[in-house]
Amino acid sequence: MKTTILFVLALACLCPSLRAQQAQPEEPRFTRDGQMQRPENYREWIYLSSGLGMTYAPRSTAANAANASNERFDNVFVTPQAYKGFLETGTWPDKTMFVLELRSAAGNGSINKGGHYQDEIVGMEVHLKDESRFPSTKWAFVEFGTSARTAKPLPPDSNCQTCHSMNGAVDQTFVQFYPTLIPVAKAKGTFKVSNEK
Repeated sequence: MKTTILFVLALACLCPSLRAQQAQPEEPRFTRDGQMQRPENYREWIYLSSGLGMTYAPRSTAANAANASNERFDNVFVTPQAYKGFLETGTWPDKTMFVLELRSAAGNGSINKGGHYQDEIVGMEVHLKDESRFPSTKWAFVEFGTSARTAKPLPPDSNCQTCHSMNGAVDQTFVQFYPTLIPVAKAKGTFKVSNEK
């Protein structure tokens, strides 16, 4: 009986520390030379939205026709703690990480007779808020391609950074394309109406 009680007490003492280890927030990791390490388990994060063939630059009719067969899906994921923080405040906390997973679109396969479905990964990008590492912009972009384990952040004047700074509906992010978060940002007063659809 005493052994059982001691065992139960030992488990009770260990469980909080085990839970704390398991519930560590996802934070960006960098190498000594300033390269970001690829987040491996991002598909376990919060899924926000997908797009198909999205572009932010005007396309000519010829380009539209040429790109129709090359359209890609983009899937957006965000860390669970950042999502929770956004729901509470309508803004993204420091150390927020988004992953944009790019996948090719396929139309012919299995029993599919029309439309498109997602196929292979063709790229991966991270949009990261780290106020101490990026004091001038607070945010940075990192392009990992299909298999890079580490990558350097893009410069602060990159096209991605410039576009997001000008067009992001909330804190340099494209919340205007995340339908479940638009009402949250509007209710918290953080949504830039000029960037609405």
